[in-house]
Amino acid sequence: MRNRWWAAPILAGGAVLLAACGSSAAPSTSASTPAAGGASPATSQQSGTNASATTATIMTHSTSKGTVLATASGRTIYWFAIDTATMSNCTGTCATYWPPVLGKAVAAPGTTLAHGFGTITRSDGKVQATYDGHPLYTYAADTAAGQIGGNGLNLSGGLWWAMTPAGTKLAAAKATSSSSSTGGYGY
Repeated sequence: MRNRWWAAPILAGGAVLLAACGSSAAPSTSASTPAAGGASPATSQQSGTNASATTATIMTHSTSKGTVLATASGRTIYWFAIDTATMSNCTGTCATYWPPVLGKAVAAPGTTLAHGFGTITRSDGKVQATYDGHPLYTYAADTAAGQIGGNGLNLSGGLWWAMTPAGTKLAAAKATSSSSSTGGYGY
């Protein structure tokens, strides 16, 4: 029997390629309703539920690259650079890899944020949470609290950034230099 050790990297590459493909769904309409960052009970943010009745509790979470917004379970929240304040450009396959944060967002008890929450209505009719005018998402490859694997990725037609409490980009990983301190050429 032949070894199939090479299949996993090829399949993973195919998944990334699929994630880079977006769909051309019709634009959604804005239903922006800013919410104060107060305490509220959390409910499910599953895509199979009535999103307009769902509340997503948002908190801050410290990661290896800085403080980010996170779901109640600690999953990092991202924003998509090509979205607008009134429309998500991540639909179809994109939304499989970058699940939208559905429902009205509220700050977890004790969480102080610089900006307010709002909502938009997605092209599928579901309500998606926004922060500082950015529709919010999680990343399917982040499987545990505090992971920030989607930060700085260029997928699905644009860049993805972990959302900070200030509403700014979280710096992407810095490239490390392998230069020698001797000033030589490594001979």
